[in-house]
Amino acid sequence: MFEQVKILCVDDEPNVLRALKRLFIDEDYEIITAASGEDGLAMMEKEYPVQLVLSDYRMPAMDGVDFLKKVFEKWPDTIRIVLSGYADTAAIVAAINEGKIYKFIAKPWDDNELKVTVAKALEVYFLNEQNQRLTWELQQTNKELNKINQNLEEIVRERTNDILFQNKVLQFSQNILHCLPAAVLGIDPDGLIVQSNRMSNQIFTAKGASLTGLQMDDALPNDICSLIRSIAGKEIMSTRLEINNRTYLVNGVAMDNSDSQQGKILLLVPV
Repeated sequence: MFEQVKILCVDDEPNVLRALKRLFIDEDYEIITAASGEDGLAMMEKEYPVQLVLSDYRMPAMDGVDFLKKVFEKWPDTIRIVLSGYADTAAIVAAINEGKIYKFIAKPWDDNELKVTVAKALEVYFLNEQNQRLTWELQQTNKELNKINQNLEEIVRERTNDILFQNKVLQFSQNILHCLPAAVLGIDPDGLIVQSNRMSNQIFTAKGASLTGLQMDDALPNDICSLIRSIAGKEIMSTRLEINNRTYLVNGVAMDNSDSQQGKILLLVPV
């Protein structure tokens, strides 16, 4: 238990209150007493939290059922036990139903039985308290997870929009390349053709099939391959070549930018 246990004993007979105090003298409980239901409610206000209430059933002005009913309405977590010297079945049922009584104990009580009952009732109190705390912590965790999920969803939406925009830009760039009145070839350091626009495909393939993804030695004429290998440094290489009975002004340059992309670009412009 992580807090001082307080037990409120309510009875209009002083001898009963003294007996209850003696009964729990060796326990680590703080025993509070009240001589009436009204005094008991005042003590509940003053000493809150009170974990357990032991109340007599027959008391003047406010009986035990009315008192415990008010306790339940204002402090529902407090465990409520009735002590009574009257074997009235109807009263017992009323006390249990209206006051939400944990247990009904007859007077005179058995000391060991009462001590065991109180100990078990306190276990119930602290288990309920722990469950409430765990439930609250779970709710807080769920709130945090919901916030994280919302943030993740927002990030995903932003990333998705970025990707869609980049794809749109890339598609637009490809369309521009295909519409150029010149052939464009991009070759990576391993000799793989990574870019070939429409005119390039038409020049070097019979049916204008795409050259992208092919090795240049397999797809391009030897003189073009030799020309590509000769491109070096930052100087633009420029020459004229006869391809399929047509003259082209050929410009080549090595690519080495800040993104660590390397390769060679060949531009063939019909003369």
